[in-house]
Amino acid sequence: MEFAQLVFPGLGMLVAIFLILIWFWNSLYVIKEWERGVVLRLGRMLPEAKPAGLRLVFWPIETLYRIPLRIETLDVPPQDIITRDNVSAKVNAVCYFKVVDANLALARVQNYLYATSQLAQTTLRSVVGQFELDDILAEREKVNAKLQIILDQDTEPWGIKVTKVEVKQVDIPETMQRAIARQAEAERERRAKIIHAEGEAQAAAKLAEAAAVLEKEPAAIQLRYLQTLTEIGVEKNTTVVFPLPIDIINAWVTSLRTAK
Repeated sequence: MEFAQLVFPGLGMLVAIFLILIWFWNSLYVIKEWERGVVLRLGRMLPEAKPAGLRLVFWPIETLYRIPLRIETLDVPPQDIITRDNVSAKVNAVCYFKVVDANLALARVQNYLYATSQLAQTTLRSVVGQFELDDILAEREKVNAKLQIILDQDTEPWGIKVTKVEVKQVDIPETMQRAIARQAEAERERRAKIIHAEGEAQAAAKLAEAAAVLEKEPAAIQLRYLQTLTEIGVEKNTTVVFPLPIDIINAWVTSLRTAK
């Protein structure tokens, strides 16, 4: 009898200590620096999320949910779109966002990752379809900015901030690729012809200036004859060139006409 009186109180104390340890273990949480702890007390959310550190909640009355605050990278899968100029294409993108209000991210949407992914896909289809193909390829910053603004406005009630959206790749049909290649080739040929014409115009202008100088100084033409002979003699030593001034030929032609 005395043994039972000694054993049972000690056993009851051990059970009580064991239950206290279980409660304490379930009530103790370590929140990392990049997390916030949202606490529900009997189903009601506390207005302030718990910051990083060692936190104690009164289990099972209170329940803590960890919400990460680091930037999430969301890969938006390729979407079939039709551009403003009726070109079919596949466009994919990447979206960067983070949770700025842990309470809203838990209370306003069931799964903010899935919801943001679906919203990014539908927004990508609708926004990119408003641009022409040339604008999508040449002005991606404009498309990215519009995507970021729309997504940020739609996810703001969920406590999410979309920091950046980038269009990664635009896949177009092979026939359109060939058409774009032909267009680029034609554009380069046009530029080459314009540059060649501008060169000819500049050369003609310089020749006109040179002719004007020679007309004012007739002796300069003789110097050009001698310089040309020097250049020919350096390149082809076996060639003999006899310069005949054009003035002499003009004089002969004039005298013949006068004789007739």
